[in-house]
Amino acid sequence: MSRINRDVVVAVVLLAVCGAFIGDSFAIRQPDYGTLPPTTWPRAILVAFGFLCVIYLIQSLRQAPARLEETERGLAAWFARYRNPLWCYALFLGFLVAMPVLGILIGGVLFVFSLLTALGGATPRLLVTHLLIAVISVGAMWAIFTYALGVILPQGMIFTTL
Repeated sequence: MSRINRDVVVAVVLLAVCGAFIGDSFAIRQPDYGTLPPTTWPRAILVAFGFLCVIYLIQSLRQAPARLEETERGLAAWFARYRNPLWCYALFLGFLVAMPVLGILIGGVLFVFSLLTALGGATPRLLVTHLLIAVISVGAMWAIFTYALGVILPQGMIFTTL
C-alpha cells in the first residue's frame, strides 16, 4: 500500500517553495549601516512556515490514502462542494472593494466577522463569539501595526485623521 497521497505531494511542493524562498533570501542586499538585517523577518517567517510544512508532511505520511468517492456531477454539486472557498473569495473581494471607504480597521472587523459567520454558523451565541473574535483580533493587530510598528494603514473615509 502506497503512502503517497495528495497531501504528501502538496507538503513536498510547499517545502520546495519554502526552500526556494529561503535560498532567494540570501540575495537580499545587506545595508552598510548597523541595523537589523533586512533578511531577518522573511527568514523568520519562512522558518516557521517550513516547520509547519514539515508537520503537515509527517501527518500526511501517517494517514492512509483517501479513497476515490463517487461524487455528484453538475453545477449545483460543484457549488455545494466548493461553498466554503467560494465564500472566502467572495468576502475577501468585498473586503478589498470596501477598503477605500471603510479602511483596514472597520473593513477587517467586518471581513473577519462575516467570514466566521459564513463558515461557522449564525446562532445568537456564535454571533457574539464571532464579533468578539473579530474586534479583538483585528483591533489588536491594527494597534500593533499602527502604534508599535508605526505602519500607516488605510484609514478609509469614515475615520480619517488630520
